[in-house]
Amino acid sequence: MTRRTYHDPLHGAIRLDGDHPAEGLAIRLIDTAPFQRLRRIRQLGPAFLTFHGAESSRFTHSLGVLHLARLALTNLQRLEPDLDQHAGVLLAAALLHDVGHGPLSHSGEEMFGMHHESWSGRLIRDHPALRDPLEAFAPGSSGAVADLLEHGRYPQPAIKALVSSQLDCDRLDYLLRDSYSTGTSYGRLDLERILAALTLSPDGGLALHPKGLMAVEHYLLVRNLMYRSVYNHRLNVVCNWLLDLAVTLARRLGPQAVKADSVMARWLWEPQCLDLDSFLANDDVRTGYHLMRWREEGPAALAQVCRRLLDRELLKATDVSRLSGAERLEMLALAGHLSTAEGHDPELCCGLQQRQTRGYDPYKGGLRLWNGSDLQALELLSPQVASLSLPVELAWLIHPPEVSGALRRAVAELIGARTGVA
Repeated sequence: MTRRTYHDPLHGAIRLDGDHPAEGLAIRLIDTAPFQRLRRIRQLGPAFLTFHGAESSRFTHSLGVLHLARLALTNLQRLEPDLDQHAGVLLAAALLHDVGHGPLSHSGEEMFGMHHESWSGRLIRDHPALRDPLEAFAPGSSGAVADLLEHGRYPQPAIKALVSSQLDCDRLDYLLRDSYSTGTSYGRLDLERILAALTLSPDGGLALHPKGLMAVEHYLLVRNLMYRSVYNHRLNVVCNWLLDLAVTLARRLGPQAVKADSVMARWLWEPQCLDLDSFLANDDVRTGYHLMRWREEGPAALAQVCRRLLDRELLKATDVSRLSGAERLEMLALAGHLSTAEGHDPELCCGLQQRQTRGYDPYKGGLRLWNGSDLQALELLSPQVASLSLPVELAWLIHPPEVSGALRRAVAELIGARTGVA
């Protein structure tokens, strides 16, 4: 009999029983090299430069998602015992949903131009360490798990929703965990009430009992606050921009000017040729080593960018969300002019980062309330949720500290001219 206990700072003891078929599968998958690699990938990428406690790993998060998926399934099985036949796929998908992340998690996706969902699917289908235990559990399981993670497809809609939806186990864990590790208080959720409110709709999909409405409204508000205060924090934006710039410069300068080992060389200059082993060989440790090496031995421009990151000599970011697209470009040009006057190369210190976000998207796995007789979309019953459905555009102008005063005065003048405020 094989039993495991993982003592989690959020969920307490996560116990797995090897005699339970689906939990035994989870134990075997945890012990594989591809999953153990997640210990070496930070959950929040470079956010530790902003929030000093943000050091947790994708490994820790993935165990938390497994735990929540098992709790949710246990609750739903009281309504539909046949869901037990999907336990293996659900627990494997919950555990492996991030196995395809590159270095520094989502920051790595932007740096290297990749999608972790695609790599998760590829690893699960093709890597023997993951594929073989899944196929031994039940033929076709590796394809089913890969398809669920990569394309969001699975024949049982409630199982699919627990893995990928507006209220999936991934989101529940990362909001709790990221709030804990960053020292913010926004991520506190009524987890027990949310899980207790999960129910099954007449079409077999996942729904919520009305008794959980306020807990879910709170969850969606928390998610919106976490994006505003943590994930889209201005210094996170700066760090991600610098990381992107470092990789862009290394690729442009080429292997003759930039030193890299065989793994990093393939990631930089032959990404279309990445095989499974080369993909898995890169993590935060290897990428961090190369950033350090480039700071010490790289061409001047690359060394400067790496130094800013490693020594935390960060650039500033000014919020220009209230400006029009043309005005933002005007301010970017002004930032470049002011930076040149200060002796800086604008290419290495000036940028414009823009994105659109919304707290709830009813068109991507929208949530529904089921009271036993009526099935209704959540946003139709909750004004708070409806307001979170509206898109919000965010924009930051990145620039050196030396030009902050002049630049921010210019931004304020543009905003004042539009609003009539001097």
